[in-house]
Amino acid sequence: MTFSKVIELLKQHSDPERIKRWNQRPRKATELKSFGIGLTQLRKLAKTIGRDAKLAQQLWKSNVYDARLLGLMLDDPKTISRQQAETQVQHLSEGLLAHVFASCDATLAKSPIALELACDWTQSKDDMRRRCGYTLLYELSKKKTKAIKDAFLMEQVLHISRHIENEPPMVKGAMAGALLGIGKRTRKLNREAIKIAKTIGPIKMSEHEDDACEPFDLLKHLTSDYIKKKLFNG
Repeated sequence: MTFSKVIELLKQHSDPERIKRWNQRPRKATELKSFGIGLTQLRKLAKTIGRDAKLAQQLWKSNVYDARLLGLMLDDPKTISRQQAETQVQHLSEGLLAHVFASCDATLAKSPIALELACDWTQSKDDMRRRCGYTLLYELSKKKTKAIKDAFLMEQVLHISRHIENEPPMVKGAMAGALLGIGKRTRKLNREAIKIAKTIGPIKMSEHEDDACEPFDLLKHLTSDYIKKKLFNG
């Protein structure tokens, strides 16, 4: 499918009410336009179109938010280079694209360089890179591969315990997400993650005082019946 046909397809699925809400956002937040398409619909469109690295790059260069999200979904994880990832992470529009770029079953997390990026970005001085590094770590924690060993994950837990209190909300939230993923793997990792959760308490995910989202209660998730059953009765 060509770039112009994809844009036309997005227009056909536009949502006037969501577009209205998008246009009410503070102008300084982003210069991108939006067709107001939800993630569920975009994922359906992505499955219809299929992997296409060239098209993905064309969509990423668009000034349309939905097109950029779709581009991230269509990209080929096998062809994503370090240079591409480093360029994209610098243009995530105040974090609006970060959830699809590095989490939510992200294409980048399926790439051969995902672990390398997670290790490097979690140590970065750049807030957005740290956020994406920890969200990648969450995605990687779900995989049972030789490269993702429990000893490595324990090191990440200890690192998070030393630094989470001083991080800005968006990074702290990503760290909590990584702890949740890691804490689902084994009893030992779960116990260590719970120790941190008890110390930090529920995490406010936004820096905006008027944000209505409930704080993320990591302890509640780590001690849920689902995880208890998975770790102790599975």
